[in-house]
Amino acid sequence: MPTIALVDDDRNILTSVSIALEAEGYRIMTYTDGASALDGFKTSPPDLAILDIKMPRMDGMETLRRLRQKSDMPVIFLTSKDEEIDELFGLKMGADDFIRKPFSQRLLVERVKAVLRRTTPKDGVTPKEVDARALERGHLRMDPERHTCTWKNDPVTLTVTEFLILQALATRPGVVKSRNALMDAAYDDQVYVDDRTIDSHIKRLRKKFKVADNEFDMIETLYGVGYRFKEM
Repeated sequence: MPTIALVDDDRNILTSVSIALEAEGYRIMTYTDGASALDGFKTSPPDLAILDIKMPRMDGMETLRRLRQKSDMPVIFLTSKDEEIDELFGLKMGADDFIRKPFSQRLLVERVKAVLRRTTPKDGVTPKEVDARALERGHLRMDPERHTCTWKNDPVTLTVTEFLILQALATRPGVVKSRNALMDAAYDDQVYVDDRTIDSHIKRLRKKFKVADNEFDMIETLYGVGYRFKEM
């Protein structure tokens, strides 16, 4: 079973969440701050990390920023109700999902399962995909089996959610995908997100590709409708 890292300075949350996830068969590693978590990840990288935003020594945002420099590991944030700005910022940085405190253990377990389903290939085929062969659209090349993406042969590191959104757009260039359609492509049916979530992922996708090629303009916005991958 997958290994999950819990990073939170509240030991009651560490204990209760560990019990809930271990009951589902997951292996759990716990840390009380981001700095110790990153040190632990070097020798024992988990399959998914659950990060609290507010922690001593190193908060969840800084932990995610440093993690994204080296890894596309799925990350779920734990956030308070009054941290909407942090949510948007976290999505731009590459978080895969958010759960607001207080939360039910059942909800957390389902969110973890949903993110892992999007991450883990099943029988060589990635979720929500029939053909797992490499996708090539002009200078873009995506390999779902290896979770690799290149633009003009330069690697572009994407999170699971970003990969699935781009894959949905690039599969049919010129066809407009509504935000709802992109949600369906990137998220499990039991996960509910709003329009801003997709917009934040699109902004981050554009930013990453512009690092590789400042002239990149293949993701077009049709205001009030959705997004499309430009035909070449």
